Amino acid sequence: MKAKLTIPTWLTLARIVMIPVLIAVFYLPWKWTSVASMLVFVLAAVTDWLDGWIARRYHLYSAFGAFLDPVADKLMVATALFLIVQTHPTPWMAFWAAVIVGREIAVSALREWMAELGQRAAVKVQALGKFKTIVQMVAIACLLYSPSKSAPEWLWMGREVFLIGDWLLAAAALLTLWSGLQYLRAAWPILRAEENKAVPK
Repeated sequence: MKAKLTIPTWLTLARIVMIPVLIAVFYLPWKWTSVASMLVFVLAAVTDWLDGWIARRYHLYSAFGAFLDPVADKLMVATALFLIVQTHPTPWMAFWAAVIVGREIAVSALREWMAELGQRAAVKVQALGKFKTIVQMVAIACLLYSPSKSAPEWLWMGREVFLIGDWLLAAAALLTLWSGLQYLRAAWPILRAEENKAVPK
């Protein structure tokens, strides 16, 4: 049986296609490479918002789209963070990136396990998670635009944008940890109950 390809799903697929485009643009030997990279990422973020809005507005839901959307988001964010860390390889930048990527992997595994138990609703996306995503997207866009403090003079407000992105990435990492703990807290009673069932009496 073929997967149903709705308009939101096509937008999600387009976001996945943008990942190699982002990498290619990032490494082009052009003066405006950083600006172009930022624009590719922002376009991907817009498609992320747009596919969700279209799906809700016109009830264009599909199981394949529901699976693919978070995968596309995580791949794009992880790729952008790897590029940023390569350009600005400081311990703190690497640490914040590792926290964000590690949390995404952990929460994805938690949701998968909860889905197998029929309890996926217990770890549905919360308001804190959505706010974290906004902060994270803005931080990454800023750091792609200006990947270091020593930004070239022609780059408008390069140093200021980098500092904003640097602080926002730290904030996003802390929000990531907090929201991850919230998901774990919501799932913990169910996980404990399943563990007790598995222990022979």
